[in-house]
Amino acid sequence: MEIVEHDNWLYTPEGESRGYIQPHALTELWFHTGTKCNLACDFCLEGSSPSDKRLGTPKLAEIKPYIDEALTLGVEQFSFTGGEPFLAKDIIDILAYASQFKPCLVLTNGTDPLIKRFDALCALQAKNQHPISLRISIDSPIEKTHDLARGEGNFAKAFIGMRMLHNHGFNVSLARHIANGEDTALVDQQYQALFELNGLPKNMNIVAFPDFLPPGSLPNVPHITTHCMTTYQDEAQRKNYMCANSKMIIKKNKQMQVYACTLVDDNEDYFLSTSLTQSMTKKINLKHHRCYSCFAHGASCSEI
Repeated sequence: MEIVEHDNWLYTPEGESRGYIQPHALTELWFHTGTKCNLACDFCLEGSSPSDKRLGTPKLAEIKPYIDEALTLGVEQFSFTGGEPFLAKDIIDILAYASQFKPCLVLTNGTDPLIKRFDALCALQAKNQHPISLRISIDSPIEKTHDLARGEGNFAKAFIGMRMLHNHGFNVSLARHIANGEDTALVDQQYQALFELNGLPKNMNIVAFPDFLPPGSLPNVPHITTHCMTTYQDEAQRKNYMCANSKMIIKKNKQMQVYACTLVDDNEDYFLSTSLTQSMTKKINLKHHRCYSCFAHGASCSEI
C-alpha cells in the first residue's frame, strides 16, 4: 500500500492501521499556562525559556469557559502545566476560580516564581473548598546533575519551595527523569533520603518520566498499530491512557485550542477542536513519538 502524506495520520509507513484511543470520559482537564519559564533547560519537552512564545499565556477570562464546560462533562480535577505556571499573571485568580469546584494540581520548578507567589497561594488555600497540590521537578537526586541543566542553586531553591509548601499543609509530589539503565529502586531510595533530610514525608509521591525530547523531535521509535493495541493491551489498559480520559487546553496563535493530551502540543494533528464537548468525540491516533512512551512504559502525567 502506498502511503501519501495525508494518510500518515491513519497508517504507519508500512501501511498498517495506526493504533488509536477512543476517549470515554473527561476525568482531568489540563491547562497549559504558556511556554514562558524562568529557566531554559535544554531537555525541556516544551522548549520553554524566559523568551519562548511558542504557546501563549491565557488569562482567566479565556480559561473560565473551559472550566465551566468541563464541569458539565463530569471533570474531577483541573491541572496546570507550562512553562512555569507561576509566571502567568492570572494564575492565582485562575486557581481561585477552579478550586471552587474541583481539586487542582500545579506542575512547577519550585523556584523563584513559586516563592514570590507563596503568600498569595497560602491565602487562597485558607479559603479553599478544594485542595491545590503542587508537583516539583527534581531531575536527579544528585544536586550537581540537577543544577547542570536548571542552573546553579535551583536544586536548593526547589527543596526550599517543597518544605515551605509541606509546612503550610499543601500536598506535594515530585517529578523526575528516568535515566537509561538506572537502578530504579536505588534512585527512589536516594530521593527518599533527601525527603527525610528536608523534613518531607519519606513516602512522598514520585512521578518518573522517560526522556520525551524537545518539541519537534522525530526519534526512531516503533510505530503503534491497531494490532499492537488489541494484542498486547486490553480494554482496561486502553482506558487508562491520558488521551482516553483527559484533554489539554493551550493558547496558540492567540486562539484557545483543545489538544489530545499534555505531550503532543507540538503536532497540529492533535488539535481536536475549540470545544471540549466536540473534542471528546474525536478518535486519537497514536502517531506521536511520545505516544510510544505511554504504550511501552505506561507513562502518565496524571496523579489521579
